[in-house]
Parts: sequence; structure tokens; C-alpha cells
Amino acid sequence: MTIRLKPTRYIPFRKNDIIEMCLATAQWDEKQSERFRKFSQLLQSVFHYEFHQAQERLKDAYAPINPDADTREVKLTNIDNGPDFIDLLESLLDKANYEKVSDQDLQQALREESMFKIRLQVDFNEFSEVLLFCRGQSVRNETLVSWFGLRKRNISFTNYDRVVVYLKFRQDFDSSEYQLPVNRAGVTLLKLFQNVPKADLEMLFPNTRVRMRAMDKLLIGVPAVISGGIVITTKLGTTLVLLGSLIGYWIGVHQEPVELNKAVLIALLAGLGTLGAYLWKQVSNFRNRKLRFMQALTRNLYFKNLDNNAGVFLRLINDAEEEEAKEAILAYCFLMISDKAMTSAELDSEIESWFVEHWLTSIDFEVDDALQKLIRLQLVVPVDDKYSAVELEQALNRLDAQWDNYFISA
Repeated sequence: MTIRLKPTRYIPFRKNDIIEMCLATAQWDEKQSERFRKFSQLLQSVFHYEFHQAQERLKDAYAPINPDADTREVKLTNIDNGPDFIDLLESLLDKANYEKVSDQDLQQALREESMFKIRLQVDFNEFSEVLLFCRGQSVRNETLVSWFGLRKRNISFTNYDRVVVYLKFRQDFDSSEYQLPVNRAGVTLLKLFQNVPKADLEMLFPNTRVRMRAMDKLLIGVPAVISGGIVITTKLGTTLVLLGSLIGYWIGVHQEPVELNKAVLIALLAGLGTLGAYLWKQVSNFRNRKLRFMQALTRNLYFKNLDNNAGVFLRLINDAEEEEAKEAILAYCFLMISDKAMTSAELDSEIESWFVEHWLTSIDFEVDDALQKLIRLQLVVPVDDKYSAVELEQALNRLDAQWDNYFISA
């Protein structure tokens, strides 16, 4: 079961579905409906061209820090590096309706108990830059099964639908203990994950270390102490007596020498071998339990990872383009079907109520952003503090002219 914590800017419907949802509400005739579909197609083409330009700027800005680059670097003095990659990335994430994870939320997540019942530790001092962005925050309920299915426990946790992580290792970072090609000085990492519990944000970092919880130490330590006592009293008694006698004779506590015949040596070696085997077993138990935790973490990350490095912002470009188009189509449609000009607050309320009443979805519609796009493309006419949409035929002509102007040389 999933419960949304609060309305988000993200519109959780496909672009083509939004078009059909608008048509179902407008109830236009076939000719008008076909014009609206054509309008939507042209509008998407305009946004696609504009986001293609944004994509090229991102690729240029990312090239110097791309850890997966397979092209040669060309150093020419007349090449302009352009805007900073982080600025472009944050602007893109905002258009894709992502929210920045604040330091307060991150620290709270680090304090919460992991969903995997393990303790994760991240050394943030190894990074010079750490940025996290999320989209879609909800409360989920799940049932955890333990003790071979005999124990079931219902839990609630905060979940992020999408999480983008941008990291940059320090220039003086010592990578010797990690032995991973991605963990090296100065390297930047960009990753996209899905369905991440807030309490497990630590698992998204490449320098995460697994630590034993107090409960895990007890589960290993208590049986070890009990079994160790049994081993000492039943199997090491003779060996301990012999060792005590030898040590006592060597330090001068008693004068009677210990006779080291073949039987005594065999008993002594057998006891020491038993002790060594017992200690090795306890160390192996600890290492095996830690290995199981690492396997669970790796397996979980395998299914949560959606994209890496350059692939992340290429996917985000598509997401941002979709969001921009959906917002503009919705705003234009509702202004079209309104019998009067509307203020931005009225339009915002109308669209948000429509989502709740007809589609059982609560969103925080970005009405100002949607109106700015439509005004820039001359598809909406502002009069005082109210807005009205131009007729579909006129809107088609203006979008067609806008598209042609992109390819007319100055």
C-alpha cells in the first residue's frame, strides 16, 4: 500500500494519455479533436528542438568530467567551455520536477534504521561535492517475514520513486582501500535510482561500508561465548592443564618439571588445533554474515539502478521534455474550454481539482511555468491578471511559424 505524503509537481501520466484525458473532458467534435492532437504534436516538436539544444550544452559541459568517455580530448584555445555542468543539471532537474534533498533530510535518513537490517556507514569527507534530488515521495507499508516465516511484522517507511545522485571525489582522495575503478581522486559520478527507501539513502554511495549492528554482534557473540565455554571445559581441559604446568615451570612458580612425552605432545597439539579451529569458525561466521549483507545490498541495488553518468541526463532530458509538454497542453486545454478568461490561481485550482476528481491524483500543478511557456509561444493572451487561449487554428499557425524559424538562417 502506498500513501502520497504531499502533492508533487510531477504529473504521473504519459504525455499521450494527458492528451486523450483532455479530449475526454473537452468533448469536442472530431475535427476539433484532430486539431488539438495536431496542436499537441507541434507543441511537442517545439519543446523537443529546444531540449535538444539543452542536451548538446549538457554534453559539452559534461565531456571534461565524463568518467566513461571513449573519445580523445582536444585542447584548443578558441573552444568555449560554456556554463558549469552543475548549473545546467540543476536547471534540468527542476524542469523534470525533481526536488533537492536537503542536508536536514539526508542527515535524518542517515540516522534512521536501514530497511535491510544492516548498519551502513558513509564517509562524506571523501567527497568534494554531494548532491541528491528526488521525485515522488510516499509512505509505503510492507510486511517483513523472519524466523523462517514464523514472525511477521508490518512496517511503514518513506519511499522516493526516483533519486538522482551526483558525487565528486576529493582530489586528495586515497582509493587504495577500495580497489574499485570508480573510486578514485577527482572522479565524478552521476546515477539514477528508483524506489529507494529514505532510510537507505546511504546504500547509493560508492564508498558505503557495511557495519555490524549490536544485534548482529549478539547473535554471533553469545553463541560463540557459550560454545567456547563448552569447548574449553570438555575438549581443552587437558591442554590447559599442560600449558599451565609448562608456564608455571618456566616462570619458576613450581620446581617439578613437566615430562613432554609423545602422548603429552599429541594431547597438547590436539587441544591447540581444536582451539584454532574454533576461533577460525567464529571469524568465518562473522565474515559470512557480513558477506550475506553485502550480497543483499548488491542484489537490491542491481534492481534499483536505472542509469549511470551521461545516460542519466539523457534520460532526464526526456523526462523534462515530457513534463514541460504536459504542463503546457493542460494549461492551454483548460483555457480553451473555459467560457471566460482565468487568473493563474483559478487555472491552477481548476486543473488540480480535475486531477483529484477525475483521476484520483493529487498534484501541485506549476501554473506559472506553464503560462510562461504559452505566453512565450504566443498561444495565450494575458490581459491584466487574466489569461485566455488563442483559437486552435491560430495556435497551429503560430507553432508552425515558430518551427520554421528555427531553420531559417539569419
